[in-house]
Amino acid sequence: MPSRPPEGAERGYIIPIGGAENKLHNPEILARFLELCGGSGARIAIIPTASELEDTGPHYRRLFRKLGVKDAEVLPIFTREDGDSADHLGLIEEADGVFMTGGNQLRLSTTLGGTEVARTIRKRSALGMHVAGTSAGAAFLPEHMIAGGYEGTTPRPDMVTLAPGLGLTNHIIVDQHFRERDRLGRLL
Repeated sequence: MPSRPPEGAERGYIIPIGGAENKLHNPEILARFLELCGGSGARIAIIPTASELEDTGPHYRRLFRKLGVKDAEVLPIFTREDGDSADHLGLIEEADGVFMTGGNQLRLSTTLGGTEVARTIRKRSALGMHVAGTSAGAAFLPEHMIAGGYEGTTPRPDMVTLAPGLGLTNHIIVDQHFRERDRLGRLL
């Protein structure tokens, strides 16, 4: 369930990015995320948990710094214990935005779900911190996420598998690589 904002507080933006964003030649969506977070003075926490590639977090840190942000930190959360780390919690408490990379959304759900990091992200989002995710990071943003399924345009029974998401909203569900991978049926 999404955290409720206190009286007078404005919830932060939830920014799902479909996947394979043009981050190198036209990083428009990343630049917009940074603008919402406060521009070059923003503090960004990067969570590469979904990815199996070791360079994913540092790659996004370089991209954000190239866009002018001086304070972009990678939170190496790869175990459930990492999800309760006081260091990671402190960085999220101070962040203007959290960015979750692509990869495998089930890795996000099983590693972050129910941790202090997940609770803190929900709480800070309710207080105005912006949260973006690309691909698997986007799928993980809502309360319920698509964890897997089959391709095709026509819905069929047992076509989709759902799992718990981060819980920033219960109004939407996100699927990624939608047109490219013919996922209309499972979304419906």
